[in-house]
Amino acid sequence: MKLIIATIKPFKLEEVREALTEIGVRGMMVTEIKGFGSQSGHTEIYRGAEYAVNFVPKIKLEIAVTAAMADQVVETITTTAKTGKIGDGKIFVLDIQQAVRVRTGETNDDAL
Repeated sequence: MKLIIATIKPFKLEEVREALTEIGVRGMMVTEIKGFGSQSGHTEIYRGAEYAVNFVPKIKLEIAVTAAMADQVVETITTTAKTGKIGDGKIFVLDIQQAVRVRTGETNDDAL
């Protein structure tokens, strides 16, 4: 089992969700986050004054899938979330040692 953590631009969320649903992803956790990467923020003008924006709004997706499905999920997120501009996001893939569905007690792949 794998846990895929992806950060994407907020306006790409619905498109990514639809693409993941089409390939068989049955659930995900979505969190609104702020962060910065190599672009280190930027400046914006608000009511005539210039402000430094140190943290950029992003969406964090957390998706637990079988190991066999992980590469397809990463590829789907990569192609769907890509705009070609700075700040498209990152994807991390981690191993999951155990999963339990609380309601039924199912474990590991059955719990996903």
